[in-house]
Amino acid sequence: MQLSETHRPTLDQALEAIRSRAYWSPHPEHPKAYGENGAADGLAAYQALLGKRFELDQPGTDDWTGGEVSPYGPELGVEYPHPDIDVLLPAMRAGMAAWRDAGPETRALVCIEILSRISARTHEFAHAVMHTSGQAFMMAFQAGGPHAQDRGLEAVAYAYEEQTRTPRSVDWSKPQGKRDPLELRKAFTAAPRGISLLIGCNTFPTWNGFPGLFASLATGNPVLVKPHPRAVLPLALTVRIAREVLAEAGFDANLVALAAERPGEGIAKTLALRPEIKIIDYTGSTAFGDWLEENARQAQVYTEKAGVNTVVVDSTDHYKGMLSNLAFSLSLYSGQMCTTPQNLLIPRDGITTDGGQKSYDEVVADIAAAVGGLLGDDARANALLGALVNPDVKERLDAAAGLGEVALASREVVNPEFPGAVVRTPVIVKLDGAKPDDEAAYLSECFGPVSFAVAVDSTSDAVELLRRTVRDKGAMTVGAYTTSADVERAVEDVCLEESAQLSLNLTGGVYVNQTAAFSDFHGSGGNPAANAALCDGAFVSNRFRVVEVRRQA
Repeated sequence: MQLSETHRPTLDQALEAIRSRAYWSPHPEHPKAYGENGAADGLAAYQALLGKRFELDQPGTDDWTGGEVSPYGPELGVEYPHPDIDVLLPAMRAGMAAWRDAGPETRALVCIEILSRISARTHEFAHAVMHTSGQAFMMAFQAGGPHAQDRGLEAVAYAYEEQTRTPRSVDWSKPQGKRDPLELRKAFTAAPRGISLLIGCNTFPTWNGFPGLFASLATGNPVLVKPHPRAVLPLALTVRIAREVLAEAGFDANLVALAAERPGEGIAKTLALRPEIKIIDYTGSTAFGDWLEENARQAQVYTEKAGVNTVVVDSTDHYKGMLSNLAFSLSLYSGQMCTTPQNLLIPRDGITTDGGQKSYDEVVADIAAAVGGLLGDDARANALLGALVNPDVKERLDAAAGLGEVALASREVVNPEFPGAVVRTPVIVKLDGAKPDDEAAYLSECFGPVSFAVAVDSTSDAVELLRRTVRDKGAMTVGAYTTSADVERAVEDVCLEESAQLSLNLTGGVYVNQTAAFSDFHGSGGNPAANAALCDGAFVSNRFRVVEVRRQA
């Protein structure tokens, strides 16, 4: 494989992008960029996977398991190899030495080849993501395809950068005055920690899965992929492609393997405590994330958990733009993103706008109207909302209407292509920040299409509530709208002190719940919502240790 000639330019561009933080992506966002027959071929490839066994030829298969049902209704009918862990884990370790000795550049180039082959099959992955996560097709195509691939490549670039900070070898000489100098030959090797466990999530199996997978693989660690039982197919495809590329490049295919679980088996907890597992990447509930951090002591644990994302609404010089931007942010993928705003903190005396003073009630009514207008057409609503990923989201949505005065009621949307899909528009509920009974609602994450318009006594109270929310509950995103330099600085100070990523006065086509690889950091690792950021040096540097060998010169 001519990896250097093919992929070294891509690696160099990725390295430049993480340094400059400028926009760059080698993975096209538009479906038509993948050839005239790309869409049809991708759909056919996806359909060919359904209703049969997903062969991987990995050691230790003791059974077959499956059971995925699309949030759009159809059963996938795919069966995956179930692992005998006592057989699979030793097999995964067998190829570590050769993979370690290959060095950072070769590992990076092999990883880029894997990503390149995934990219060529983006249409196929889009359908797999759509029918396991409930994302609408275009979001599944972009977020599950090029955006996920960008995040994977970003991790490879950071991994290469961190591993090559130290030279591989050096001749060391210490002068000794009149005596001969002390001379040593020193070698420095980026030594992997061991097997890395990726615990996948239901909503963004590739976007949240690729950073940890490629960060670990690029730093020399085998990766065991344990998908969410409702979203196995996208990561199973990833494992298959990775195994093919590794074998073709002359490495052990078992450096990447799949651990699909039986219904209710809870294999993640068992795997997390195995002594062979030295790294864990996890996206999901706070409860299990906390359990991993407390109990998987033999491993470096990277978690993205839950948070309460907040927007402070103080004032704006572009009221319509603010309403439009918030409406889209609240609606995208039915609010089933870890970055979706939940709490909108609005002074009860209202806000100043370019259209004059607006009362709290007017602001809330106008936000509700903006969401209603955006989703008024069922075809557009389906394209933005996707489907509810599981019954728990619908239960939370239904329960939210009883928490306060409903400013915008959720409605059912019929998807004519997939009548079995559960599609609901967001609900917006008014709550009072001064009432202790309301506090329990808005200070708990309500994952899904639920937002709370929280009335506060003043903007300064909003800023303090923001601080308490981030400190106690965590936040993946914070937003604010203000024309005041003092308010802007106050919100910025909170986010700097509590380590939360902030978006100010977004009124155009960039939204608080979206981030761009190579430029934006997803999470900070500095508040309870996540202990790591996608992606920075800290996300990759502790996946390996530098081992030094000294020889007498």
